[in-house]
Amino acid sequence: MSILNAEWTALLYLVAAVCFILALKGLSSPKTARRGNLIGAGGATLAVITVFLSAKLDNIPFILLAIAVGSAIAAPISRRVQMTQMPQLVALFNGVGGGAAALVAMLELGHSEGPWVLVAVVFTMLVGAVSFAGSAITVAKLQELITTRPVVFPGMKWVMTLAVVAALVIGGFVVATGSTGWAILLLVIGLAVGLLLVLPVGGADVPIVISLLNAFTGLAVAASGVVLDNVLLVVAGTLVGASGTILTRAMASAMGRGVSGIMFGAFRGGSTAGSTVQSNRPVRSSNAEDVAVMLAYAQRVVIVPGYGLAVAQGQHTIAELATTLEARGVDVAFAIHPVAGRMPGHMNVLLAEANVPYESLKEMAEVNPEFKNTDVVLVVGANDVVNPAAKTSPGSPIYGMPILEVEDGRQIVFLKRSMRPGFAGIENELLFDPKTTLLFGDAKDSLTKVLGAVNAL
Repeated sequence: MSILNAEWTALLYLVAAVCFILALKGLSSPKTARRGNLIGAGGATLAVITVFLSAKLDNIPFILLAIAVGSAIAAPISRRVQMTQMPQLVALFNGVGGGAAALVAMLELGHSEGPWVLVAVVFTMLVGAVSFAGSAITVAKLQELITTRPVVFPGMKWVMTLAVVAALVIGGFVVATGSTGWAILLLVIGLAVGLLLVLPVGGADVPIVISLLNAFTGLAVAASGVVLDNVLLVVAGTLVGASGTILTRAMASAMGRGVSGIMFGAFRGGSTAGSTVQSNRPVRSSNAEDVAVMLAYAQRVVIVPGYGLAVAQGQHTIAELATTLEARGVDVAFAIHPVAGRMPGHMNVLLAEANVPYESLKEMAEVNPEFKNTDVVLVVGANDVVNPAAKTSPGSPIYGMPILEVEDGRQIVFLKRSMRPGFAGIENELLFDPKTTLLFGDAKDSLTKVLGAVNAL
């Protein structure tokens, strides 16, 4: 017996599903993103309450215990996580979702009837396990617990092929026999496939893998909806899977390569991670006062934010600098590369936190033609997304990736902590260009000094 009957449960699930669809529609535009996010959160809250009220009364204590344990773990982690660690948190939550779907499907194995439901069980277990293991590796790479370089070994692609074939065969045994033993083996093989899938990916491609694994989790959740006969899970999982797939393709396009090339490029000898050795070649460096003069007396300034800005938590300072320059009559814009940072939209979120107007953010296709008429390009913590090697060096790991063409600017200023390469691990020849000036130091500290110098002019 439950508090809600089947009719009310179905109706509330329908309302929640509509909320999810409206949330995605809202998130398609920055102007409506906040409202879309609130609608999505409301739909998720309604869905959780509906599940709770439609559960058997005997199961409610166990549900409350699970909620308490999950909240006790997740709440402190979420509150302490820094903006620079948000990609790791997203990947972690995504992996947990896939793992949960796989475990639920395995527990439902003995209660599932019909071959198609068993196929859904196998699909959920396999894809959920791949997503869980793959997401764990992306977290480790982003957190630099393991190397960000591709990890490959001789014959790895054949091992990968064998693991996939084994998973399909074992999945067939699970459908035919309903055996828990075969199901556990399938989970193990799925975890192995997840590891082998993500280990060869390196450097700047990791955000794209996060998006792909997010799509995997969505598909696993949708399949678990078939297993549990829950329409809401089918709708929500399908939305996540579809949006994750579209985002993955868009990001791969922004990198100038196909998804298969990103995932399996290391097997052919290519990667997006190179050396991490710092260059000792001479560069032209400057101080904050000189940079302030360049910015204050320019007619047009384009700021290129990167991961280094997020690490330094300098978004509020750079927003204040932009406002100060605009008050002096300088035309200021922010150039946003689709894969700057460590996750999709990382720079957009970072600057939105500092209340930078969305109208000031220029996408790559819009801003690239404008660099030729830009007096000063200020690059803060970015490297790979402005590296001309993507256009000029066929042997480069990032060759073919569309970049922000800051080399066309009249003067270029890089704010860098050191000469260490970017996440892709390759040297940027633009740093040694005669019209490039480097200001070394923590990005927030450097921006604070430049801001002070501008105000003193």
